[in-house]
Amino acid sequence: MAARKYDNRKLYVLLMGSCATLIILAWFVVRLFSIPAAVAMSAVAAVLPPAAVIVANWGQDKR
Repeated sequence: MAARKYDNRKLYVLLMGSCATLIILAWFVVRLFSIPAAVAMSAVAAVLPPAAVIVANWGQDKR
């Protein structure tokens, strides 16, 4: 069970890191070339935090 919790935590950090990367790239780099692409990247980044929380809590007991 401890190994699974570690895997969930690692995946959570990966998802949140990709969220931060998408936001930073969209706001500071991509918007200079394509505003629709930057908006799309921001929309994907907005969906990642709830998904990361679901992944982090996957398989835990509900007590």
